[in-house]
Amino acid sequence: MVHGLLMELDDHNCWTIAEAIGHRGPHRLQHLLSRAVWDDQQLMDIASAWAAGHLDDGDAVLIVDETADEKSSADWAGAARQYSGTLGGVALCQVAVTLTYATSRGHALIGRALYLPEGCAADEEHRELAGVPEEVLFATKPQLAAALLEHAQSLGIRAAFVAGDEVYGGRELRRGIRQRGMGYVLAVRANHTVTTGSGRTATAVAAAGLIPARAWHRMPTGSGTKGIRHYDWAMLQVASDDTPGEHDGGHSILLARRHRYTGTLSYYRCRVTRAGPPVQADRHRHGQVENRRRSPAQQAGRRLGRRAGDPLEVLAPLDRDLPARLPLPRGRGRPATRARRRLRPGRRADPGHRPGVAAALAGHRHPIAPARPAPPAALVGLATPPPAPRPPGPSTLERLRLRQHHD
Repeated sequence: MVHGLLMELDDHNCWTIAEAIGHRGPHRLQHLLSRAVWDDQQLMDIASAWAAGHLDDGDAVLIVDETADEKSSADWAGAARQYSGTLGGVALCQVAVTLTYATSRGHALIGRALYLPEGCAADEEHRELAGVPEEVLFATKPQLAAALLEHAQSLGIRAAFVAGDEVYGGRELRRGIRQRGMGYVLAVRANHTVTTGSGRTATAVAAAGLIPARAWHRMPTGSGTKGIRHYDWAMLQVASDDTPGEHDGGHSILLARRHRYTGTLSYYRCRVTRAGPPVQADRHRHGQVENRRRSPAQQAGRRLGRRAGDPLEVLAPLDRDLPARLPLPRGRGRPATRARRRLRPGRRADPGHRPGVAAALAGHRHPIAPARPAPPAALVGLATPPPAPRPPGPSTLERLRLRQHHD
């Protein structure tokens, strides 16, 4: 069955798969799907542990996200009109929260949970028609993500960081991640409230305004459909608001990402649990988003250039001492001096412009085309012909006589 599903067939059903794998008919596959008794969750756990064991490189990232399947009827369990980023808006669909295990060697889906909207959970008729078990109650997406993380930990699957988008940036999920001994890189909204190192309470937008211009650094965050993505990154160290009990180690960071053309800002709440700089968590997460835009079942198989052991290297190369703002090591890109930041007349001011690169480009010159060969010298030099003489005109006296005659 698995080999048949992985084959490139025009259609995947019991008949086509049976023919592709060499069965005489579809009866064996139909028996497996309709009459055989087996535990799909146990099979998923075995496959998840096997995949994690082969992909583990010591710096794994667990990615919580969601995907959707469009439906033509509301009779399916959990099918309702709801927003889905996969479908690009509000549509009649099923939404599932997923958990992905990602490393530099690859990634694999190791957990999924169907999201049952509150209206569907309270509709007894829908529950009966769709076959929703009585023990299944309404749960938010962050609660489903927390259950998936707890189940993965019970299987012995470990990771350094958890990554997710704004849906999963709430305090309760962040606290649960810390209780499991992991760091996180979770997107938050612009109105998310933080407390800076000076004790000032501000929104993420206002806190990003405290970052000086020299603290922004341009870094690539992986490859997308249009090539390598570059963003400007900066960070502020903030006070933790999700400390669970006696857990007080690590550093809490607000990370800001700026689009280099539009200037649009995005914000991430990060927790670094060790002295080194959070993992390449956001690069892994964006890779998953790009894959779903291409095809929900497509595997990226993309190797990353650096190990994920450097906390948040894709988001910002944090210094070993984790200062309040982001001074990068000199080898990775130092701020330009005042003389080098001087723009040439007529050049557009770009906050992410690198003077060093501009100077290198300015010094570039196209190769000069070879001169055309000169014509051979003449044996005898010819003199330049004199200009043709002007025809003689009437004299001044004759012109006066003519004028008096006409008068």
